[in-house]
Amino acid sequence: MRYPEEFVAPMRAELTRLGVDELRTAADVDQAVRTARGTLMVVVNSICGCAAGKARPGVALALRHPLRPDRVATVFAGADLEATERARGYFTGYAPSSPSIGLLRGGQLVWMLERRQIENQGPEQIAALLTAAFDKFCALEPTQ
Repeated sequence: MRYPEEFVAPMRAELTRLGVDELRTAADVDQAVRTARGTLMVVVNSICGCAAGKARPGVALALRHPLRPDRVATVFAGADLEATERARGYFTGYAPSSPSIGLLRGGQLVWMLERRQIENQGPEQIAALLTAAFDKFCALEPTQ
């Protein structure tokens, strides 16, 4: 069952107003991965409290960092069911969780932040984890 759009729209907007691209279908996810040059960060957004108070604010803080992924996108668990399932398919070796954040390079997962790591951190700590990943993986030359 999908969450009603009127419930999730404000939560979507918290990321899209930062310039994060919405991926609403499985085809959108595949295209984003296939056409990504360099790094692609995928945020699995959620209606839960740890997404609202921790993950989304942490992403907002991290996106102020001078070194960022080449593209940042989001799917919404419980609303974009097929897109979320497809995105999670790229998160090889990790159980589905939301919120979560994956960093891909050349279509391969290189870094992951799971719900269990998010729910015990504040936004500043989440931003620090994200920016450390940006520094490690986004400084590399884009893949061709």
